[in-house]
Amino acid sequence: MAVAALCVFCGSSTGFDDAYAKAMADVGRLIAEGGHRLVYGGGGVGLMKVVADAAVEAGGPVTGVMTEQLVALEVAHRGLSDLDVQPTMHARKARMAELSDGVIVAPGGFGTWEEAMEILTWNQLGLVSMPVVFLDTNGFYRPFFDQADAANAAGFVNDHNRSLAQRASTPAEAVELAAGPPPAYQAKWVN
Repeated sequence: MAVAALCVFCGSSTGFDDAYAKAMADVGRLIAEGGHRLVYGGGGVGLMKVVADAAVEAGGPVTGVMTEQLVALEVAHRGLSDLDVQPTMHARKARMAELSDGVIVAPGGFGTWEEAMEILTWNQLGLVSMPVVFLDTNGFYRPFFDQADAANAAGFVNDHNRSLAQRASTPAEAVELAAGPPPAYQAKWVN
């Protein structure tokens, strides 16, 4: 496995099940132990804090990318190797993509989902080429994969582009897939 910068999209809350925080602690540790850099949203709260703290504790470099607005709200993690402050959410997401070789999508809410959909869309349009891996802790992403399969079956997402959304059941599998080879580009149009 090549050394990579792995972006993690995850919740700014920890959720109600301890399994989510445990999985994110494992992800952060495994990224660092693999010699990879963690790139994430820069938060010092929720699953964002858990993954960053675990990577830092394991000796890995961590880059947080956060907006000026969120820094002003004092939710930035202050113990990172690097905090890259961007003016807008659009600039933040573009910067995270620019810094990353692969993506792990962990449980989270609207912001996490939006980041994941954007990076999948950028992959299918050929704007980026990086693995996108959903860490399906406790079946959290089962409904998403059901919807992706339905879109494929209805002719809205071709087979190749449906495969851009990879699924991992363990943190180790997620890190391995995200650090793997980038997907090939194929035109998104089905018909």
